[in-house]
Amino acid sequence: MDLSLNDEQLLIKDSVERFVLNDYGFDQRQKCVAEAQGYSAENWATFAELGWLAIPFSEEDGGLGGTAIESMVVCEQFGRAIVVEPFVPTVVLAGGAIRLGGSLEQRKRYLPPLIEGKLQGALAFVEPQGRFDLHDLTTTATAKGDGFVINGYKAVVLNAPAADFLVVSARTSGAQRDTDGVSLFVLDAKQAGISHHDFTTVDAMRASEITFENVEVGADALLGEAGQGLTVLQQVIDEGTFAVCAEAVGCMEVLYKDTVEYSKVREQFSQRIGSFQALQHRMVDMFMAYEQSKSLLYMTAAYLEKGYNEEARKYVAALKVQIGKAGKLVGQDAIQIHGGMGLTDELSTTHYFKRVTVIENMFGNSRFHLKRFAALAG
Repeated sequence: MDLSLNDEQLLIKDSVERFVLNDYGFDQRQKCVAEAQGYSAENWATFAELGWLAIPFSEEDGGLGGTAIESMVVCEQFGRAIVVEPFVPTVVLAGGAIRLGGSLEQRKRYLPPLIEGKLQGALAFVEPQGRFDLHDLTTTATAKGDGFVINGYKAVVLNAPAADFLVVSARTSGAQRDTDGVSLFVLDAKQAGISHHDFTTVDAMRASEITFENVEVGADALLGEAGQGLTVLQQVIDEGTFAVCAEAVGCMEVLYKDTVEYSKVREQFSQRIGSFQALQHRMVDMFMAYEQSKSLLYMTAAYLEKGYNEEARKYVAALKVQIGKAGKLVGQDAIQIHGGMGLTDELSTTHYFKRVTVIENMFGNSRFHLKRFAALAG
């Protein structure tokens, strides 16, 4: 299996890498975090101008027709700078749901302005009682006339404070945990009956808790067929899982490289700590964990590029398990080798560690995906 990048993919990689190195240092990143919306609107416009927001969408929808590999290349480089602009929430999750489940009219309405950087979205799918089960829903959408009335609550809706539209999972039929009866709706984020509590996550991203109280939507808000939304939602979440795993690989690369460089200058007992054999062994473990994660990331990308099927889902689950284990090892060792300063906000190490820790718990933790892998592997 060829895991090398082609010329077009290398151009995308070089483009994002130059931006990260030249325009997104740690100090610039912290300035973006301090913005009222939690990211730089100027950077978002640059993403649109350079075509990065168009990558996963078909040419028919105004995109570039990219595959999982192109999205992986972007997210891996974003991870190297812990980019806070909402690429995954808007492009991969909310945009992905419309790309996969939307009608021609819905795609024409939402995707071109999203690609141009003029529209942002959020995917509201998490409910506290559901943990990582996408079908465990208490949010309901009851038929009323030609439309629906949505009632319920969603937690940790990434990018909701800045979102112009929401894609919401709700139950249109069946019991709370039935796999049938799950539907997806796209609606205006400022619609009457929607209230939200905004907050900043531990890794400096923005999110909301959203309550839907008698929110009335028309039939044109339904994505796909009523009661058949779980298939689309599962694919979107797997694509989101893959994207944040690519981010984590970028984070781990910086963590282990920064730690190695630090060990060459930090002195203890009149010696550079990099000369201590015990620390050398730990840094080798960090390097191996990163390399194993990157290899599995590229392998998963190759399977996703062939199509979304059971084999691809199995590799996504395996990748998430590996990222959870490796991220913890690399992050904790980086903190410990840096010593007390590794826990300070002034040092970038702690921010990378926060990001990989959050990624471990996004879209299902290692334990959840280990069980999922076992089920898929038979």
